This record gives sequence, structure tokens and C-alpha cells, in this order.
Amino acid sequence: MRSRLISMTLFRRLLFFAVFLTFDLIMFGAFVRVTDAGLGCPDWPGCYGKVTPIGAIDSIRAETALRPDGPVTAFKAWVEMLHRYIAAGLGVLVILLAIMASRLPGPSARLAWFTLFWIILQGAFGAFTVTLKLMPLVVTLHLLGGMILFGLLLAQWVRVRPATSALTAMSGASGFRPLVTIALAVLLCQIALGGWVSTNYATLACRDFPLCQGSLWPDMNFRAGFELWRRLGYQGDDQALPFQALTAIHFVHRLFAGVVFIVVGALALRLRRSELSRPIGNLILAVLALQVVTGLTNIFLDWPMAAAVLHTGGAAALLGLLLMVALPAWSAPARA
Repeated sequence: MRSRLISMTLFRRLLFFAVFLTFDLIMFGAFVRVTDAGLGCPDWPGCYGKVTPIGAIDSIRAETALRPDGPVTAFKAWVEMLHRYIAAGLGVLVILLAIMASRLPGPSARLAWFTLFWIILQGAFGAFTVTLKLMPLVVTLHLLGGMILFGLLLAQWVRVRPATSALTAMSGASGFRPLVTIALAVLLCQIALGGWVSTNYATLACRDFPLCQGSLWPDMNFRAGFELWRRLGYQGDDQALPFQALTAIHFVHRLFAGVVFIVVGALALRLRRSELSRPIGNLILAVLALQVVTGLTNIFLDWPMAAAVLHTGGAAALLGLLLMVALPAWSAPARA
């Protein structure tokens, strides 16, 4: 009995660390994109066939000399490989968690093994990100996959956390589930749109606010902007992607941000009505405010690194907070 208790405690701690590590990996992925290091090592899983950039330094120097402004430098190679090292470490941890979940009475073994399947799929998308030369669709799906992985690990942690919070009881209130479900759906759509902005480098297509290029409705090309299967910077017919397409990508993300603000804000205000759920409602409002500030900072200060990384981290934090509300709400019995 004592050994089983120790195992469950260890499982919870490792699971919490996995959640924390996944959140950090999402932010580090944003750092990789902002530093343009996605092709810092243009092969996979190694770097020019080597385990570290140290062994590949001659190849890196040769590529840098050939294209000084290209995607390969020693710094970018280390950024890219550190991202892979952390992802590999997380993969090992998820394997361990799946094995432990199968041997403990409380955790869901099916969810743990599905999480392992998902991180393998996520690793495949990481490889495709490199081999398909940062194709926007693949990179956006890789970001969404990371967010879903974060949610899967968080769902496991919520299931085995030591005590049932007051929020759990409150979340089963009649009429509450639809609002949090809609809020999650809207947020995931916005994360996908944000990934599409980032992977197409469309952040600076509008450098003013609330107008865009001095207009309420600027010149936009939605067909080219939201053509999914194409190379970075090109249309499906291999013609250069017009600036109007980048404007459309940015503008849709900006418009949908208003929808997110209204829906998630309404959820937060409803949470604040109860003393028990007020703290998480306040946290959601605080992260919403952070998203507004970092989003505007990206526009007015030419996409600074800190703001870009924080903007992605804020999206992950919002997802985590909504899941902390949604998971108990979905599992609680409906009231008559």
C-alpha cells in the first residue's frame, strides 16, 4: 500500500513536470519561428547527420559562407537542436507515464497510451516541418499538435490531482458546459489562425490598429491567403504569394480575436460571479489582457521576440485555464 502511494505521488509529479515541459516547448517553438531557426539543421533527426551542431560545424560554416543571410548559422542550429532535444526528453517521459498509468489504479491507461501515440505523431510532423521546408500547413498543424498534447497531459493531471477543488463542483452547474465548450472551440480556431499568421510571416502585414494599412477594409486576397497546400511564400501554382494574401491572413486573425475576447471574456465574467471560481475567472481575464497587449506590441514594435513568444505562451495558458474549467464540467453529472 505504501509503495503504491509513493508510486501515485511520483506519477502526479512526473505528470505535472510533463505538462510544464510541454508548455515550455510550445514557447520554445515560438522562439524557433521568430529566430527563423526552423531550418537551422536542414535534415532530421540529426544536424547534417551529426548528433549535435558541434560535429556538424564544418558543414554549418560552409553553408553560412555560401548564404550569409540564409537559414543556417551555428546559433540557429543550436536553437533547432535544443528544441529537438527537449521534445525527445518529453517523449521519453510520456513513455514512462504510459507504463506507470497501466500499473496504477487511478490514472486512465487509455488516455496515457493515446498521449504516447499523439507525441509520436507530433514527432513525425516535426520531421515533416524540416523535410517540407517549413510548409505553412505542416508548421501550423505542428503547433496545433503541441497544443493538443498539452491538453492531453493536462487532462491526465486533472484526473489524478490529490483533491477535488471547489471549482469541480461549481462546474457542473446547469447551462455552464455549453459556454466553456464554445469558448474552447473558438480559442482553438484562433490558435490555428495565429499559427497561420506566424508560419506565413504575416504579422507585419498590418502595422496600424484598429485600421489596417489606413483602411477599415484593406485590399486582400483571401483565396491565395488561405490556400492550404503550398510552399512558404508561394501560391499553389508556384507564383509568389502576393502581399494582399498576407494582409488577408493577418486581418482574419485580428477579426477573430474580437470573437475570442467576447466569448472567453463572457466565460470569465460568469466565473467571477462565484467566490469559489473567481480566482480562475480573474486569471482568464488577466491572460486575455496579456494577449491584447502582446498582440498590439507585435504590430507597433515590429514583432519583437519577447512579445511574439509571450503571445504564443498566452494562447497556451488560455487553453490550459479553459481546460481546467471544462474537464470537470464535462465529467460532472448534469443537474435536473
